[in-house]
Amino acid sequence: MEAWRCVRRGYGRCVVGRGRYPMLPHHQKSLGRDWTTPWENLQKCCWNRHISSCMRWPGHYSRAPYPYFSSRHFSLNWRPPGLFESRAPFQYWNWRPDSLSQTSLFHLSSYIMNSEGDEPSSKRRKHQGTIQRHWEYICNHNKENTKILGDENVDPICEDRENKFEFSVMSYNILSQDLLEDNSHLYKHCRRPVLHWSFRFPNILKEIKHFDADVLCLQEVQEDHYGTEIRPSLESLGYHCEYKMRTGRKPDGCAICFKHSKFSLLSVNPVEFYRRDVPLLDRDNVGLVLLLQPKIPSAASPAICVANTHLLYNPRRGDIKLTQLAMLLAEISSVAHQKDGSFCPIVMCGDFNSVPGSPLYSFIKEGKLNYEGLAIGKVSGQEQSSRGQRILSIPIWPPNLGISQNCVYEVQQAPKVEKPDGDLTQPELDKTEVLVTAEKLSSNLQHHFSLSSVYSHYLPDTGIPEVTTCHSRSAVTVDYIFYSAEKEGVAEQPGAEVALVGGLKLLARLSLLTEQDLWTVNGLPNENNSSDHLPLLAKFRLEL
Repeated sequence: MEAWRCVRRGYGRCVVGRGRYPMLPHHQKSLGRDWTTPWENLQKCCWNRHISSCMRWPGHYSRAPYPYFSSRHFSLNWRPPGLFESRAPFQYWNWRPDSLSQTSLFHLSSYIMNSEGDEPSSKRRKHQGTIQRHWEYICNHNKENTKILGDENVDPICEDRENKFEFSVMSYNILSQDLLEDNSHLYKHCRRPVLHWSFRFPNILKEIKHFDADVLCLQEVQEDHYGTEIRPSLESLGYHCEYKMRTGRKPDGCAICFKHSKFSLLSVNPVEFYRRDVPLLDRDNVGLVLLLQPKIPSAASPAICVANTHLLYNPRRGDIKLTQLAMLLAEISSVAHQKDGSFCPIVMCGDFNSVPGSPLYSFIKEGKLNYEGLAIGKVSGQEQSSRGQRILSIPIWPPNLGISQNCVYEVQQAPKVEKPDGDLTQPELDKTEVLVTAEKLSSNLQHHFSLSSVYSHYLPDTGIPEVTTCHSRSAVTVDYIFYSAEKEGVAEQPGAEVALVGGLKLLARLSLLTEQDLWTVNGLPNENNSSDHLPLLAKFRLEL
Protein backbone atom coordinates (compact mmCIF):
# COMPACT_ATOMS: atom_id res chain seq x y z
CA MET A 1 0.00 0.00 0.00
CA GLU A 2 2.90 2.35 0.71
CA ALA A 3 4.14 1.85 -2.84
CA TRP A 4 0.68 2.64 -4.22
CA ARG A 5 0.30 5.79 -2.11
CA CYS A 6 3.65 7.03 -3.33
CA VAL A 7 2.70 6.49 -6.95
CA ARG A 8 -0.65 8.23 -6.59
CA ARG A 9 1.13 11.24 -5.06
CA GLY A 10 3.74 11.33 -7.79
CA TYR A 11 6.54 9.75 -5.76
CA GLY A 12 8.60 6.63 -6.21
CA ARG A 13 9.92 4.57 -3.35
CA CYS A 14 13.68 4.21 -3.18
CA VAL A 15 14.68 0.67 -2.29
CA VAL A 16 18.24 1.55 -1.36
CA GLY A 17 17.68 4.70 0.63
CA ARG A 18 14.30 3.72 2.08
CA GLY A 19 13.13 7.22 1.13
CA ARG A 20 10.93 8.84 -1.46
CA TYR A 21 11.74 11.01 -4.43
CA PRO A 22 9.60 12.90 -6.94
CA MET A 23 9.00 10.61 -9.87
CA LEU A 24 6.41 12.45 -11.94
CA PRO A 25 5.97 16.17 -12.58
CA HIS A 26 3.03 17.99 -11.10
CA HIS A 27 1.20 18.25 -14.40
CA GLN A 28 0.88 14.50 -14.96
CA LYS A 29 -2.28 13.36 -16.62
CA SER A 30 -4.48 10.47 -15.64
CA LEU A 31 -5.99 7.97 -18.02
CA GLY A 32 -8.16 5.45 -16.24
CA ARG A 33 -6.04 4.02 -13.42
CA ASP A 34 -2.70 4.72 -15.14
CA TRP A 35 -0.46 7.76 -14.84
CA THR A 36 1.48 9.02 -17.83
CA THR A 37 3.97 11.76 -18.45
CA PRO A 38 5.82 13.00 -21.54
CA TRP A 39 9.13 11.24 -22.02
CA GLU A 40 11.26 14.39 -21.99
CA ASN A 41 9.87 15.44 -18.58
CA LEU A 42 10.40 12.00 -17.17
CA GLN A 43 13.97 11.97 -18.42
CA LYS A 44 14.68 15.22 -16.62
CA CYS A 45 13.13 14.34 -13.29
CA CYS A 46 14.08 10.69 -13.03
CA TRP A 47 17.65 10.58 -14.19
CA ASN A 48 18.83 13.05 -11.58
CA ARG A 49 16.96 11.14 -8.90
CA HIS A 50 18.91 7.90 -9.36
CA ILE A 51 15.94 6.07 -10.72
CA SER A 52 18.29 3.29 -11.84
CA SER A 53 18.55 2.08 -8.25
CA CYS A 54 14.85 2.09 -7.58
CA MET A 55 12.99 0.97 -10.69
CA ARG A 56 12.79 -2.24 -12.68
CA TRP A 57 13.26 -1.99 -16.41
CA PRO A 58 12.80 -4.25 -19.43
CA GLY A 59 15.59 -6.78 -19.32
CA HIS A 60 15.53 -6.87 -15.52
CA TYR A 61 12.05 -8.22 -15.01
CA SER A 62 10.46 -8.70 -11.65
CA ARG A 63 7.03 -10.04 -10.91
CA ALA A 64 5.87 -6.42 -10.45
CA PRO A 65 5.60 -5.36 -14.11
CA TYR A 66 6.39 -1.68 -13.73
CA PRO A 67 7.56 0.58 -15.17
CA TYR A 68 7.40 -0.45 -18.78
CA PHE A 69 6.99 1.15 -22.18
CA SER A 70 3.64 0.72 -23.79
CA SER A 71 2.07 1.72 -27.09
CA ARG A 72 -1.34 0.43 -26.14
CA HIS A 73 -2.71 3.88 -25.26
CA PHE A 74 -0.44 6.31 -27.09
CA SER A 75 1.34 6.52 -30.39
CA LEU A 76 3.21 9.65 -31.45
CA ASN A 77 5.17 9.90 -34.63
CA TRP A 78 8.58 10.51 -33.19
CA ARG A 79 11.34 8.46 -31.64
CA PRO A 80 13.18 9.57 -28.48
CA PRO A 81 16.50 10.87 -29.83
CA GLY A 82 19.79 9.96 -28.21
CA LEU A 83 18.54 8.38 -25.01
CA PHE A 84 20.89 9.31 -22.16
CA GLU A 85 23.67 10.18 -24.61
CA SER A 86 25.32 12.59 -22.21
CA ARG A 87 25.12 10.24 -19.29
CA ALA A 88 27.01 7.16 -18.22
CA PRO A 89 25.52 3.95 -19.61
CA PHE A 90 22.45 2.91 -17.70
CA GLN A 91 22.96 -0.23 -15.62
CA TYR A 92 20.05 -2.25 -16.92
CA TRP A 93 19.56 -0.50 -20.22
CA ASN A 94 20.20 -3.56 -22.39
CA TRP A 95 17.68 -2.90 -25.14
CA ARG A 96 18.00 -0.61 -28.14
CA PRO A 97 15.71 2.42 -28.64
CA ASP A 98 14.96 1.52 -32.24
CA SER A 99 13.45 -1.79 -31.10
CA LEU A 100 10.63 0.12 -29.40
CA SER A 101 7.35 1.03 -30.99
CA GLN A 102 7.13 4.72 -31.76
CA THR A 103 6.00 6.37 -28.58
CA SER A 104 7.13 9.29 -26.52
CA LEU A 105 5.30 8.43 -23.34
CA PHE A 106 6.32 6.48 -20.28
CA HIS A 107 3.59 4.22 -18.98
CA LEU A 108 3.37 3.29 -15.31
CA SER A 109 0.99 0.44 -14.67
CA SER A 110 -1.34 0.63 -11.70
CA TYR A 111 -0.62 -3.05 -10.99
CA ILE A 112 2.00 -2.67 -8.26
CA MET A 113 3.04 -5.47 -5.94
CA ASN A 114 4.63 -5.29 -2.54
CA SER A 115 8.35 -5.87 -2.86
CA GLU A 116 8.50 -7.87 0.34
CA GLY A 117 9.61 -11.43 -0.37
CA ASP A 118 10.74 -10.49 -3.88
CA GLU A 119 12.19 -13.34 -5.92
CA PRO A 120 15.92 -13.61 -6.58
CA SER A 121 17.23 -11.90 -9.71
CA SER A 122 17.25 -15.26 -11.53
CA LYS A 123 13.46 -15.18 -11.44
CA ARG A 124 13.06 -11.60 -12.67
CA ARG A 125 12.28 -12.54 -16.23
CA LYS A 126 9.32 -12.48 -18.47
CA HIS A 127 9.62 -14.58 -21.59
CA GLN A 128 6.87 -15.79 -23.83
CA GLY A 129 7.54 -19.23 -25.19
CA THR A 130 7.36 -22.93 -24.51
CA ILE A 131 9.66 -25.15 -22.55
CA GLN A 132 11.39 -27.84 -24.55
CA ARG A 133 11.22 -31.42 -23.32
CA HIS A 134 12.34 -34.47 -25.24
CA TRP A 135 12.23 -38.23 -24.92
CA GLU A 136 15.24 -39.91 -23.37
CA TYR A 137 15.43 -43.46 -24.71
CA ILE A 138 17.14 -46.01 -22.52
CA CYS A 139 18.60 -49.27 -23.80
CA ASN A 140 19.09 -51.50 -20.80
CA HIS A 141 19.31 -54.99 -22.23
CA ASN A 142 23.05 -54.83 -21.70
CA LYS A 143 24.75 -53.24 -18.71
CA GLU A 144 27.66 -52.04 -20.83
CA ASN A 145 25.36 -50.48 -23.42
CA THR A 146 23.12 -48.55 -21.05
CA LYS A 147 22.68 -45.08 -22.52
CA ILE A 148 20.34 -42.20 -23.11
CA LEU A 149 19.53 -40.80 -26.51
CA GLY A 150 18.33 -37.22 -26.79
CA ASP A 151 16.81 -37.41 -30.30
CA GLU A 152 13.08 -37.55 -29.85
CA ASN A 153 12.65 -38.67 -33.46
CA VAL A 154 14.57 -41.88 -32.91
CA ASP A 155 13.01 -44.84 -31.13
CA PRO A 156 15.82 -47.37 -30.70
CA ILE A 157 14.88 -51.03 -30.68
CA CYS A 158 16.88 -52.39 -27.79
CA GLU A 159 15.33 -55.82 -27.73
CA ASP A 160 13.05 -58.00 -29.74
CA ARG A 161 9.51 -56.84 -29.08
CA GLU A 162 7.97 -60.25 -29.62
CA ASN A 163 6.12 -61.48 -26.52
CA LYS A 164 6.44 -58.05 -24.93
CA PHE A 165 3.75 -55.73 -23.65
CA GLU A 166 4.60 -52.05 -23.79
CA PHE A 167 2.69 -49.26 -22.11
CA SER A 168 3.18 -45.67 -20.95
CA VAL A 169 2.37 -44.00 -17.64
CA MET A 170 1.89 -40.32 -16.84
CA SER A 171 1.91 -38.87 -13.31
CA TYR A 172 0.62 -35.32 -13.10
CA ASN A 173 -0.35 -33.01 -10.24
CA ILE A 174 -2.77 -30.77 -12.15
CA LEU A 175 -3.18 -28.16 -9.34
CA SER A 176 -6.66 -27.99 -7.85
CA GLN A 177 -8.25 -24.60 -8.47
CA ASP A 178 -9.40 -24.36 -4.85
CA LEU A 179 -5.86 -24.96 -3.61
CA LEU A 180 -4.49 -22.44 -6.09
CA GLU A 181 -6.84 -19.76 -4.78
CA ASP A 182 -6.20 -20.69 -1.14
CA ASN A 183 -2.44 -20.36 -1.71
CA SER A 184 -2.34 -17.36 -4.03
CA HIS A 185 0.93 -16.18 -2.45
CA LEU A 186 2.68 -18.98 -4.34
CA TYR A 187 1.68 -17.52 -7.70
CA LYS A 188 2.61 -13.84 -7.41
CA HIS A 189 4.85 -14.23 -10.45
CA CYS A 190 1.91 -15.20 -12.67
CA ARG A 191 -0.34 -13.04 -14.76
CA ARG A 192 -3.85 -13.34 -13.37
CA PRO A 193 -5.51 -14.66 -16.55
CA VAL A 194 -3.30 -17.76 -16.70
CA LEU A 195 -4.57 -18.82 -13.25
CA HIS A 196 -8.23 -19.08 -14.22
CA TRP A 197 -9.57 -22.62 -14.52
CA SER A 198 -11.25 -21.73 -17.82
CA PHE A 199 -7.75 -21.02 -19.18
CA ARG A 200 -5.92 -23.82 -17.37
CA PHE A 201 -8.06 -26.87 -18.10
CA PRO A 202 -7.84 -26.68 -21.93
CA ASN A 203 -4.05 -26.51 -21.59
CA ILE A 204 -3.96 -29.50 -19.23
CA LEU A 205 -6.23 -31.51 -21.52
CA LYS A 206 -4.08 -30.56 -24.49
CA GLU A 207 -0.99 -31.95 -22.71
CA ILE A 208 -2.78 -35.18 -21.87
CA LYS A 209 -3.97 -35.62 -25.45
CA HIS A 210 -0.54 -34.84 -26.84
CA PHE A 211 1.34 -37.40 -24.74
CA ASP A 212 -1.45 -39.97 -25.05
CA ALA A 213 -0.31 -42.12 -22.11
CA ASP A 214 -1.95 -45.51 -21.54
CA VAL A 215 -2.24 -44.87 -17.78
CA LEU A 216 -2.82 -41.50 -16.09
CA CYS A 217 -2.16 -40.93 -12.40
CA LEU A 218 -3.52 -37.49 -11.53
CA GLN A 219 -3.27 -35.65 -8.22
CA GLU A 220 -5.16 -32.58 -6.93
CA VAL A 221 -8.18 -33.46 -9.03
CA GLN A 222 -11.02 -31.24 -7.81
CA GLU A 223 -14.27 -33.13 -7.38
CA ASP A 224 -16.64 -30.74 -9.16
CA HIS A 225 -14.24 -30.31 -12.07
CA TYR A 226 -13.75 -34.07 -12.23
CA GLY A 227 -17.46 -34.71 -12.55
CA THR A 228 -18.30 -31.97 -15.03
CA GLU A 229 -15.17 -31.66 -17.18
CA ILE A 230 -12.22 -33.93 -16.44
CA ARG A 231 -13.90 -37.33 -16.47
CA PRO A 232 -16.14 -36.68 -19.51
CA SER A 233 -13.18 -35.29 -21.47
CA LEU A 234 -10.95 -38.26 -20.63
CA GLU A 235 -13.69 -40.78 -21.32
CA SER A 236 -14.09 -39.24 -24.77
CA LEU A 237 -10.39 -39.98 -25.32
CA GLY A 238 -10.88 -43.68 -24.54
CA TYR A 239 -10.02 -43.73 -20.83
CA HIS A 240 -11.77 -45.47 -17.98
CA CYS A 241 -11.51 -43.33 -14.83
CA GLU A 242 -11.43 -44.16 -11.12
CA TYR A 243 -11.37 -41.45 -8.49
CA LYS A 244 -10.87 -41.11 -4.75
CA MET A 245 -11.60 -37.77 -3.09
CA ARG A 246 -9.85 -36.68 0.07
CA THR A 247 -11.68 -37.06 3.33
CA GLY A 248 -12.49 -33.86 5.22
CA ARG A 249 -13.23 -30.47 3.69
CA LYS A 250 -10.72 -30.31 0.83
CA PRO A 251 -12.66 -31.31 -2.30
CA ASP A 252 -9.81 -32.78 -4.34
CA GLY A 253 -8.31 -36.21 -4.67
CA CYS A 254 -6.45 -38.73 -6.81
CA ALA A 255 -7.55 -40.31 -10.08
CA ILE A 256 -6.21 -43.24 -12.09
CA CYS A 257 -7.36 -43.45 -15.70
CA PHE A 258 -6.39 -46.12 -18.22
CA LYS A 259 -7.04 -46.87 -21.87
CA HIS A 260 -9.82 -49.38 -22.57
CA SER A 261 -7.80 -50.67 -25.49
CA LYS A 262 -4.82 -51.64 -23.30
CA PHE A 263 -6.17 -52.88 -19.96
CA SER A 264 -9.06 -54.51 -18.18
CA LEU A 265 -9.90 -53.53 -14.61
CA LEU A 266 -9.54 -56.30 -12.02
CA SER A 267 -9.93 -54.36 -8.76
CA VAL A 268 -10.21 -50.85 -7.31
CA ASN A 269 -8.75 -50.26 -3.86
CA PRO A 270 -9.00 -46.77 -2.30
CA VAL A 271 -6.88 -45.95 0.75
CA GLU A 272 -7.90 -43.35 3.34
CA PHE A 273 -5.02 -42.16 5.51
CA TYR A 274 -7.30 -40.51 8.06
CA ARG A 275 -8.03 -42.79 11.01
CA ARG A 276 -10.37 -41.68 13.74
CA ASP A 277 -8.89 -44.18 16.21
CA VAL A 278 -5.25 -43.14 15.58
CA PRO A 279 -4.49 -39.59 16.81
CA LEU A 280 -1.37 -39.41 14.62
CA LEU A 281 -3.43 -39.87 11.46
CA ASP A 282 -5.58 -36.75 11.58
CA ARG A 283 -4.89 -35.65 7.99
CA ASP A 284 -7.17 -36.25 5.00
CA ASN A 285 -4.76 -37.48 2.32
CA VAL A 286 -5.69 -40.53 0.27
CA GLY A 287 -4.31 -43.09 -2.13
CA LEU A 288 -5.75 -45.27 -4.87
CA VAL A 289 -4.55 -48.72 -5.99
CA LEU A 290 -5.77 -50.46 -9.16
CA LEU A 291 -5.05 -53.94 -10.44
CA LEU A 292 -5.01 -53.94 -14.24
CA GLN A 293 -4.91 -56.85 -16.67
CA PRO A 294 -3.06 -56.16 -19.94
CA LYS A 295 -5.11 -57.04 -23.01
CA ILE A 296 -2.90 -59.48 -24.87
CA PRO A 297 -4.87 -62.05 -26.91
CA SER A 298 -1.89 -64.24 -27.78
CA ALA A 299 -0.44 -64.87 -24.36
CA ALA A 300 -1.31 -64.81 -20.69
CA SER A 301 0.35 -62.02 -18.78
CA PRO A 302 0.66 -61.03 -15.14
CA ALA A 303 -1.52 -58.24 -13.87
CA ILE A 304 0.01 -54.82 -13.19
CA CYS A 305 -0.58 -52.97 -9.93
CA VAL A 306 -0.83 -49.18 -10.35
CA ALA A 307 -0.86 -46.96 -7.25
CA ASN A 308 -1.34 -43.22 -6.98
CA THR A 309 -1.13 -40.92 -3.94
CA HIS A 310 -0.54 -37.41 -2.67
CA LEU A 311 1.16 -37.48 0.72
CA LEU A 312 0.88 -34.75 3.34
CA TYR A 313 2.77 -31.55 2.51
CA ASN A 314 3.74 -30.31 6.00
CA PRO A 315 7.57 -30.54 6.04
CA ARG A 316 7.63 -30.81 9.84
CA ARG A 317 5.42 -33.90 10.04
CA GLY A 318 7.62 -36.66 8.69
CA ASP A 319 6.00 -39.09 11.14
CA ILE A 320 2.66 -38.68 9.36
CA LYS A 321 4.28 -38.98 5.93
CA LEU A 322 6.05 -42.23 6.78
CA THR A 323 2.86 -43.69 8.25
CA GLN A 324 0.82 -42.70 5.20
CA LEU A 325 3.45 -44.30 2.96
CA ALA A 326 3.39 -47.48 5.06
CA MET A 327 -0.40 -47.65 4.67
CA LEU A 328 -0.12 -47.28 0.90
CA LEU A 329 2.60 -49.96 0.71
CA ALA A 330 0.46 -52.31 2.81
CA GLU A 331 -2.42 -51.91 0.37
CA ILE A 332 -0.11 -52.45 -2.59
CA SER A 333 1.26 -55.58 -0.94
CA SER A 334 -2.25 -56.92 -0.47
CA VAL A 335 -3.31 -56.14 -4.06
CA ALA A 336 -0.11 -57.18 -5.85
CA HIS A 337 0.45 -60.42 -3.94
CA GLN A 338 0.26 -63.49 -6.16
CA LYS A 339 -0.52 -67.09 -5.31
CA ASP A 340 3.10 -68.20 -5.58
CA GLY A 341 4.10 -65.65 -2.95
CA SER A 342 5.65 -63.18 -5.39
CA PHE A 343 4.32 -59.78 -6.41
CA CYS A 344 3.04 -58.71 -9.79
CA PRO A 345 4.80 -55.71 -11.41
CA ILE A 346 4.12 -52.42 -9.61
CA VAL A 347 4.01 -48.80 -10.73
CA MET A 348 3.69 -46.30 -7.88
CA CYS A 349 3.11 -42.66 -8.82
CA GLY A 350 2.33 -39.47 -7.00
CA ASP A 351 3.31 -36.31 -5.23
CA PHE A 352 5.26 -37.64 -2.25
CA ASN A 353 6.22 -34.22 -0.88
CA SER A 354 9.76 -35.46 -0.29
CA VAL A 355 12.98 -34.64 -2.09
CA PRO A 356 15.52 -37.03 -3.65
CA GLY A 357 17.95 -38.45 -1.11
CA SER A 358 15.66 -37.82 1.85
CA PRO A 359 15.02 -40.68 4.32
CA LEU A 360 11.51 -41.22 2.94
CA TYR A 361 12.78 -41.34 -0.65
CA SER A 362 15.62 -43.69 0.33
CA PHE A 363 13.19 -45.97 2.11
CA ILE A 364 11.12 -46.36 -1.05
CA LYS A 365 14.14 -47.22 -3.18
CA GLU A 366 16.19 -49.27 -0.72
CA GLY A 367 13.35 -51.07 1.02
CA LYS A 368 14.63 -50.36 4.52
CA LEU A 369 15.01 -47.49 6.97
CA ASN A 370 16.38 -47.36 10.49
CA TYR A 371 14.72 -44.25 11.87
CA GLU A 372 16.22 -44.36 15.37
CA GLY A 373 17.23 -40.82 16.33
CA LEU A 374 15.79 -39.35 13.11
CA ALA A 375 14.22 -35.90 13.49
CA ILE A 376 10.66 -35.62 12.22
CA GLY A 377 11.54 -32.54 10.17
CA LYS A 378 14.32 -34.41 8.34
CA VAL A 379 12.15 -37.24 6.96
CA SER A 380 11.11 -35.49 3.75
CA GLY A 381 14.17 -33.27 3.31
CA GLN A 382 11.98 -30.18 2.86
CA GLU A 383 12.43 -28.52 6.25
CA GLN A 384 15.33 -26.06 6.31
CA SER A 385 14.64 -24.37 9.63
CA SER A 386 15.20 -25.63 13.16
CA ARG A 387 11.52 -26.43 13.57
CA GLY A 388 10.33 -30.00 13.46
CA GLN A 389 13.41 -31.41 15.16
CA ARG A 390 11.48 -33.64 17.54
CA ILE A 391 12.76 -37.22 17.24
CA LEU A 392 10.56 -39.92 15.74
CA SER A 393 9.00 -42.15 18.36
CA ILE A 394 9.57 -45.91 18.31
CA PRO A 395 7.36 -47.27 16.90
CA ILE A 396 6.09 -44.39 14.75
CA TRP A 397 2.48 -45.59 14.67
CA PRO A 398 0.53 -47.47 17.33
CA PRO A 399 -0.20 -51.21 17.07
CA ASN A 400 -3.94 -50.67 16.57
CA LEU A 401 -3.22 -49.35 13.05
CA GLY A 402 -2.83 -52.99 12.05
CA ILE A 403 0.29 -52.49 9.93
CA SER A 404 3.62 -54.09 10.77
CA GLN A 405 7.10 -52.59 10.51
CA ASN A 406 7.34 -54.54 7.23
CA CYS A 407 4.53 -52.38 5.81
CA VAL A 408 2.01 -55.20 5.45
CA TYR A 409 -1.36 -55.74 7.08
CA GLU A 410 -1.03 -57.73 10.27
CA VAL A 411 -3.26 -60.75 10.62
CA GLN A 412 -5.30 -60.15 13.72
CA GLN A 413 -5.22 -63.40 15.67
CA ALA A 414 -6.21 -64.21 19.20
CA PRO A 415 -3.07 -64.86 21.23
CA LYS A 416 -2.39 -68.51 21.93
CA VAL A 417 -2.21 -69.45 25.58
CA GLU A 418 -0.49 -72.76 26.19
CA LYS A 419 -0.12 -74.22 29.61
CA PRO A 420 3.57 -74.94 30.19
CA ASP A 421 4.74 -78.23 31.66
CA GLY A 422 6.06 -76.34 34.64
CA ASP A 423 5.46 -72.94 36.06
CA LEU A 424 7.90 -70.27 34.85
CA THR A 425 9.93 -68.52 37.48
CA GLN A 426 9.60 -64.75 37.82
CA PRO A 427 13.04 -64.05 36.23
CA GLU A 428 12.01 -66.17 33.22
CA LEU A 429 8.73 -64.25 32.90
CA ASP A 430 10.60 -60.95 33.08
CA LYS A 431 13.02 -62.12 30.37
CA THR A 432 10.15 -63.12 28.08
CA GLU A 433 8.46 -59.73 28.56
CA VAL A 434 11.70 -57.89 27.73
CA LEU A 435 12.15 -59.87 24.51
CA VAL A 436 8.60 -59.17 23.36
CA THR A 437 8.95 -55.48 24.14
CA ALA A 438 12.24 -55.24 22.24
CA GLU A 439 10.66 -56.90 19.19
CA LYS A 440 7.73 -54.48 19.20
CA LEU A 441 9.97 -51.45 19.59
CA SER A 442 12.10 -52.08 16.51
CA SER A 443 13.13 -48.92 14.69
CA ASN A 444 13.61 -50.69 11.36
CA LEU A 445 11.06 -50.20 8.59
CA GLN A 446 11.04 -52.54 5.61
CA HIS A 447 9.02 -53.30 2.49
CA HIS A 448 9.21 -56.24 0.10
CA PHE A 449 9.30 -54.45 -3.25
CA SER A 450 12.29 -53.68 -5.41
CA LEU A 451 11.45 -50.17 -6.57
CA SER A 452 13.43 -47.83 -8.79
CA SER A 453 12.76 -44.26 -9.84
CA VAL A 454 12.14 -43.49 -13.50
CA TYR A 455 14.19 -40.31 -13.13
CA SER A 456 17.74 -39.88 -11.86
CA HIS A 457 16.90 -36.34 -10.53
CA TYR A 458 20.10 -34.79 -11.88
CA LEU A 459 21.16 -33.84 -15.38
CA PRO A 460 23.64 -36.50 -16.54
CA ASP A 461 26.15 -34.05 -18.00
CA THR A 462 26.21 -31.35 -15.32
CA GLY A 463 24.73 -32.86 -12.16
CA ILE A 464 22.32 -29.91 -11.88
CA PRO A 465 19.13 -30.94 -10.04
CA GLU A 466 15.97 -31.52 -12.05
CA VAL A 467 12.75 -30.12 -10.67
CA THR A 468 9.13 -31.24 -10.97
CA THR A 469 7.41 -28.24 -9.36
CA CYS A 470 8.13 -24.52 -9.49
CA HIS A 471 6.33 -21.54 -7.98
CA SER A 472 7.16 -18.28 -6.19
CA ARG A 473 8.54 -19.97 -3.09
CA SER A 474 10.54 -22.93 -4.39
CA ALA A 475 11.54 -25.20 -7.24
CA VAL A 476 12.21 -28.80 -6.29
CA THR A 477 11.47 -32.45 -7.08
CA VAL A 478 8.58 -34.00 -5.14
CA ASP A 479 6.81 -36.02 -7.88
CA TYR A 480 7.90 -39.53 -8.82
CA ILE A 481 7.16 -42.62 -10.85
CA PHE A 482 8.53 -45.68 -9.06
CA TYR A 483 8.40 -49.12 -10.68
CA SER A 484 9.36 -52.65 -9.69
CA ALA A 485 12.70 -53.81 -11.06
CA GLU A 486 15.71 -55.67 -9.76
CA LYS A 487 18.79 -53.52 -9.28
CA GLU A 488 21.95 -54.80 -10.89
CA GLY A 489 24.11 -51.83 -10.01
CA VAL A 490 24.04 -48.56 -8.12
CA ALA A 491 24.75 -45.16 -9.65
CA GLU A 492 28.03 -43.80 -8.40
CA GLN A 493 27.53 -40.21 -9.54
CA PRO A 494 24.55 -37.88 -9.78
CA GLY A 495 22.86 -38.39 -13.12
CA ALA A 496 24.45 -41.79 -13.79
CA GLU A 497 22.23 -44.57 -15.07
CA VAL A 498 21.37 -47.75 -13.22
CA ALA A 499 21.11 -50.87 -15.35
CA LEU A 500 17.82 -52.63 -14.65
CA VAL A 501 16.84 -56.22 -15.32
CA GLY A 502 13.72 -58.15 -14.43
CA GLY A 503 10.28 -56.84 -13.57
CA LEU A 504 9.35 -53.87 -15.70
CA LYS A 505 11.92 -52.47 -18.09
CA LEU A 506 12.16 -48.72 -18.47
CA LEU A 507 12.31 -47.89 -22.18
CA ALA A 508 12.06 -44.11 -22.19
CA ARG A 509 11.16 -41.09 -20.11
CA LEU A 510 10.15 -37.53 -20.89
CA SER A 511 13.02 -35.26 -19.85
CA LEU A 512 12.70 -32.97 -16.86
CA LEU A 513 14.04 -29.44 -16.53
CA THR A 514 16.09 -27.33 -14.15
CA GLU A 515 14.83 -24.37 -12.15
CA GLN A 516 16.70 -22.03 -14.48
CA ASP A 517 14.96 -23.58 -17.48
CA LEU A 518 11.54 -22.98 -15.97
CA TRP A 519 12.18 -19.36 -15.05
CA THR A 520 12.98 -18.57 -18.66
CA VAL A 521 9.23 -19.00 -19.24
CA ASN A 522 8.31 -17.22 -16.00
CA GLY A 523 8.05 -20.37 -13.88
CA LEU A 524 4.88 -22.38 -13.41
CA PRO A 525 2.04 -21.98 -14.18
CA ASN A 526 2.48 -19.97 -17.37
CA GLU A 527 0.75 -19.41 -20.69
CA ASN A 528 1.48 -22.92 -21.96
CA ASN A 529 1.93 -24.99 -18.78
CA SER A 530 -1.09 -24.68 -16.54
CA SER A 531 -0.02 -26.45 -13.36
CA ASP A 532 2.75 -25.66 -10.90
CA HIS A 533 3.96 -29.23 -11.50
CA LEU A 534 5.37 -30.82 -14.64
CA PRO A 535 3.85 -34.05 -15.94
CA LEU A 536 6.13 -37.08 -15.57
CA LEU A 537 5.96 -39.65 -18.33
CA ALA A 538 7.59 -43.06 -18.81
CA LYS A 539 7.39 -45.97 -21.22
CA PHE A 540 7.70 -49.52 -19.89
CA ARG A 541 7.99 -53.05 -21.23
CA LEU A 542 6.50 -56.01 -19.41
CA GLU A 543 8.14 -59.39 -19.85
CA LEU A 544 5.60 -62.11 -20.67
